[in-house]
Amino acid sequence: MLVLIAYDIPDHRRRTKLATFLEGYGRRVQKSVFECFMGLEEMKKLHVQLQKRVKLPEDDVRLYWINADAMPRTLTLGSLPPEPPPKAYII
Repeated sequence: MLVLIAYDIPDHRRRTKLATFLEGYGRRVQKSVFECFMGLEEMKKLHVQLQKRVKLPEDDVRLYWINADAMPRTLTLGSLPPEPPPKAYII
């Protein structure tokens, strides 16, 4: 499934560290938004990892679970629509 992660972190250093961390999970589509393809269990594990990296209540991080049937109805301007990573890589 597609997980949309959006965040608002006022501290530049923490924001940069979080963005670098999230690059290992998905594609950055805006400055503070990532599209990640993962299962529900992986999303829950990511949520736990994020709790260790944010400063509450100052930071705001949101994870949205988007069902597969909603992806074909996604409209974009200026970028490609969400696309899951390939099932296999040929090396």
